[in-house]
Amino acid sequence: MAVKYTLSKKPLVDHIEVEPIHKGQCHCGAVQFTVYLDQGLIDPRRCNCSMCRRRGAVVASVELKDLIVDEGEDVLGLYQFNTNTAKHYFCSKCGIYTHHQRRSNPKLYAFNIACLDGIDPLVLANIPVLDGEDHPTDKAIGV
Repeated sequence: MAVKYTLSKKPLVDHIEVEPIHKGQCHCGAVQFTVYLDQGLIDPRRCNCSMCRRRGAVVASVELKDLIVDEGEDVLGLYQFNTNTAKHYFCSKCGIYTHHQRRSNPKLYAFNIACLDGIDPLVLANIPVLDGEDHPTDKAIGV
């Protein structure tokens, strides 16, 4: 039996307004965090590396000090691969990817914009896709 879905009627936008101090959480609410966004969402993007293309998240970045896990640090799962530099965090209860410490700049976290309270990243009209298949640090180490 086929289910008929309708397309979203939300208008596409070029920019999403966020609070300077914004709360976020995974789907089940076990992981809750605060992100400091004084400059808004910096460079929202997707990536086509083997990990990102599978999870499909739209992310933005902040300095490590600007993302604080308020609750659920004990239920955060960690996944690492390839160079084991990036640290990908997800809720071990509901499976939602919340953030990761970046490989290209380990002084930054990239976070899942869809985890921010009240934010729908799918309304962004033009989301660039970074070329993670040809990652700059892979060239540096000869991968």
